[in-house]
Amino acid sequence: MAAAPSLRFAGPADLHLHSNHSDGTEAPAEVVRQAHAHGVRTLALTDHDRTTGWGEAGEAAQRLGMTFVPGMELSAKHEWRSVHVLGYLFDPRDEGILAETSRIRDDRIGRAERIVRNIGRDYDLEWADVVAQTALDATVGRPHIADALVARGIVRDRTEAFDGILHPREGYYEPHYAPDPLTAVRLITDAGGVAVIAHPVTAGRDRMMPVPFIERLIDAGLGGFEIDHRENTEAGKRRLHELAAAHDLIITGSSDYHGTGKPNIPGENTTATDMVARLIDRATGSEPLYP
Repeated sequence: MAAAPSLRFAGPADLHLHSNHSDGTEAPAEVVRQAHAHGVRTLALTDHDRTTGWGEAGEAAQRLGMTFVPGMELSAKHEWRSVHVLGYLFDPRDEGILAETSRIRDDRIGRAERIVRNIGRDYDLEWADVVAQTALDATVGRPHIADALVARGIVRDRTEAFDGILHPREGYYEPHYAPDPLTAVRLITDAGGVAVIAHPVTAGRDRMMPVPFIERLIDAGLGGFEIDHRENTEAGKRRLHELAAAHDLIITGSSDYHGTGKPNIPGENTTATDMVARLIDRATGSEPLYP
């Protein structure tokens, strides 16, 4: 008889990390190694809109005696808000997921090219500079443009790029396609996965979605909230805890590690053992890789 998931996976658990298959700066195996070095024993690789790093990350995790939870961060948009929906343990071969993520990635490339053309009117930046900062077949995004600006010596780091040239107020910004969060949640759940809203209560423009809309997401199958995250406000966390308790949702905590692209450290926030077990028990699309 197989052991229950709560007895099979190791802790601490960090369920939100990125590799250079999207906007992280390290290969999947290195992301796993860094997580292990910081005490993480269960991790999820959650690259934006792609699953291509699962194989390498899973193999690295098993070599280090870690549990690997396959994941992805699916782009979505509600009104003016960028909403990121973490999907765990879904079937990566699901036709709906494949079609939507392909559409998102294709549009991201065109959008990135438009942004670079805009910036190139005022700064010495070309599309080739961005390509040089992007891993093979990675999801191209603004972080890669930021890295190109750094490489060109135009800004010091990603933070300066996003606070300045890449900020929408500077006029170079271009919109990109993303499904609404209801579609994102349904896609993940229909593929046997568990949908968790990433960093839902950040300050400023991307502030919390209205509660009635969040309740619609819950009715559509939303599994939980990523509450313990450095960008969430304290007031927002309290409100999410109330909602999670009222609807018996899963609560996660994660680092949102991006390598050198952000100051976030693996394991700076973690997910409780019972919540990881609930997530694994709920999913039907794919299985974790255990040590």
